[in-house]
Amino acid sequence: MRMATGLSVLVLGAGGVGHAVVTNLETGIDRIDPFKDMKNRPRAGTGMNLLLVGTDGRDRITPEEKQKYRLGGAPCHCTDTVMLVHLSADKKRASIVSLPRDSYAEVPEHTDRNTGVRHSAHPLKLNAAYAEGGPNLTVRTVEHMTGVKIDHYLEVDFTSFMKTVDTLGGVQICTTRPLKDSYTGLDLAPGTHELNGGQALQYVRSRHIDGAADLGRMQRQQKFLASLIARATSSGVLLNPVKFRDVASTMLRSVRADKGFGTEQLLELAQAMRGFSPASSEFASVPVGNVSYPVKGIGSTVRWDEAKSKKLFRALREDKPLAPARPEEPKAQTVDVAPRQVRVQVYNGTPKDGLGKTVDAALRATGFDTTRAPLNGELHALKRTLISYDPRWDRSARSLAAALPGAELRPVRGQGATMRVTAGADFETVRRVRAEERDAGEFGTVTGDQVACP
Repeated sequence: MRMATGLSVLVLGAGGVGHAVVTNLETGIDRIDPFKDMKNRPRAGTGMNLLLVGTDGRDRITPEEKQKYRLGGAPCHCTDTVMLVHLSADKKRASIVSLPRDSYAEVPEHTDRNTGVRHSAHPLKLNAAYAEGGPNLTVRTVEHMTGVKIDHYLEVDFTSFMKTVDTLGGVQICTTRPLKDSYTGLDLAPGTHELNGGQALQYVRSRHIDGAADLGRMQRQQKFLASLIARATSSGVLLNPVKFRDVASTMLRSVRADKGFGTEQLLELAQAMRGFSPASSEFASVPVGNVSYPVKGIGSTVRWDEAKSKKLFRALREDKPLAPARPEEPKAQTVDVAPRQVRVQVYNGTPKDGLGKTVDAALRATGFDTTRAPLNGELHALKRTLISYDPRWDRSARSLAAALPGAELRPVRGQGATMRVTAGADFETVRRVRAEERDAGEFGTVTGDQVACP
């Protein structure tokens, strides 16, 4: 969940605000050596690979914030989130792959950093590698699992997360369904929301919203990252030295990075990412074969799909995009139920000849399953377009209403699954809508512009 902060370091480090500013910022980074004494590493691929990890440190969060945003409990000193970020050789694409924290992992031989005991290779959950062997064992484990050589390491805790979001002026999040988690206190109604730092933290931490648990949380984290990139690249912060300094210094207070990630790398990113936008980023999660793979002494783990995951990481090594090529599409409002799943019967509620046919065709063009046989309605002087629906299909009705802004929604018990649209004199056009589901290719990849608010 702190990867939003970590990725922001990369994005905001690309502001091109001058060597002096970047040099001053570098002094605030806590340096570590995660690559010490590493041998038999994977062959370097094309482009640059960064391992971004988020630990569960919360030492500097105030008691009031802990209570308000439900941040109590003792930290486990493990990695709460792990992401592999690949920056393409041409500096025009960033691929962010989420690695489930409960992934089944086989950690290599190492010395326990807490007890000094030498361990042979053994199975663990991925997030526990940090607790046993710190950054070094985490890097070695990820390289062993993925075959991808890590060039740089960036570690963030969530103590500065809220301040970072607040310094950016908040982040916009859109949802087509209610999001409620009693554990974090998250409570969002359908619609668009401006989240402050505390609310954003609740959003990226929530994993009890539905049955998707941690996998659903990773998708929300990716959506948040896309929105954060959109805010950072559209707000002018990258081109404003004062704003850049304020935001970057806030983030870097809790960052730990390898010794090789310094001024030159930040300036290189500055040149690479000046034209960066949400569409330049693509998000994927490791393909999963078994979400509840039992391991004696460890419990339930997430087992990767071996064939698909190997193919994904080979694409990263070969610097290939993960998202499928897609044609340019007009902007569309996101809805909960796909238009193709909504059956619609259109009626003409006015004296205007052909209006029913026009509305039917327009709804069908944006994907709704119309009858293609519009009828004359019982009302002949209707001023406002009317949508009548059975309350059992209220989600479908809301998707249809999004396509007909200003229409009246009227529940009719017993009507059945078919929506009824009676076109009124106020009808002008049908707004394009689409469901959150989309062609994400074999790796389930989406680009930032697909998941950020339209």
